[in-house]
Amino acid sequence: MSARAIDPRRYHEAVEPAMSPIAANNPVCLYLETTNRCNLLCTTCPRTYADLEPQADMSWELFTRIVDQVPNIARVVLHGVGEPMLVKELPRMVRYLKARGAYVLFNTNGTVLTPRKGRELCDTGLDELRVSLDAADARTFMLVRGKDYFNRIVRNVRAFTEMQRREELTLPRVSLWLTGLKETIAQLPDFVRIAHDVGVKEVYLQRLVYFDNDAIGMARPDQALFERLTEDEQQHLDAATELARSLGISFNASGATEPGESLARKADKSPWSLCRRPWAVMYFTANGRALPCCIAPFSQHGYENYTLGDATQASLREIWNGPAYQQFRAALHSDVPPKSCASCGLRWSL
Repeated sequence: MSARAIDPRRYHEAVEPAMSPIAANNPVCLYLETTNRCNLLCTTCPRTYADLEPQADMSWELFTRIVDQVPNIARVVLHGVGEPMLVKELPRMVRYLKARGAYVLFNTNGTVLTPRKGRELCDTGLDELRVSLDAADARTFMLVRGKDYFNRIVRNVRAFTEMQRREELTLPRVSLWLTGLKETIAQLPDFVRIAHDVGVKEVYLQRLVYFDNDAIGMARPDQALFERLTEDEQQHLDAATELARSLGISFNASGATEPGESLARKADKSPWSLCRRPWAVMYFTANGRALPCCIAPFSQHGYENYTLGDATQASLREIWNGPAYQQFRAALHSDVPPKSCASCGLRWSL
């Protein structure tokens, strides 16, 4: 399937229905962790509590080595467990990918979205800029994100969208993201209002990912909304949905669903079997380690438990249908899935 035939925002649908341990086609999406450095201390992120890998920015050599092996890639996401906008080579990376026809996006915390860096991003042709704000006020932001940058981020995003309107720029599409916690669900309507006030037309509710064992910070089962919505919490969600509709804001869930469906209880006995990522996506850390997806580091401790290859030592072709990938795919279609996938499924973040 050619890159042009794939909707980059629903890339998972490009996977053939018959999913065997050996993938019939090349990946259609790359996740490239441009850095594992970060300037926040988010209480929902494992890197705040542990050294996952040696600190690094992805080198230009590693970046081009990976990208050049998938010349028709449809979609590239330039984030992982770090803050992409700390990377000096980021604009160069975006331009390199856009020259190859890829749809390019990344999540940022927005702390260093200065006018100069914002202008630079617009000039690259970046398709989407996703800003993880995670709160509707400074107190809650400090609780969730670990540092007092709320007002700075709001100012940065407002200045960026004002520049886009002033210069009639349609790209990148800007969205605000909030991780759904028991602590923050009541703020959803105010979060939608903030998006409207700063000129953002898209809001996303991100499902909390947490470790089943040895939970960290606020990434705990008791903070999760998935399959646990109370009547009051449902009312906050409904109010945000109605407010977004009245303000002309697109309000979505972080998976292939709308917010209510993304949190609702399902009867699936093996939800992990819905996942198509191992047939569609390759994820590489800043050091070149191949992981199943961007969610695995948040759902199981220890990269060694789900490493599928090393791009500094093997070709993508060797990794993609190598023994580790084949075993991982086979496990997804079994009654004993990989631990990083056991409570996952199609409704996680895309």
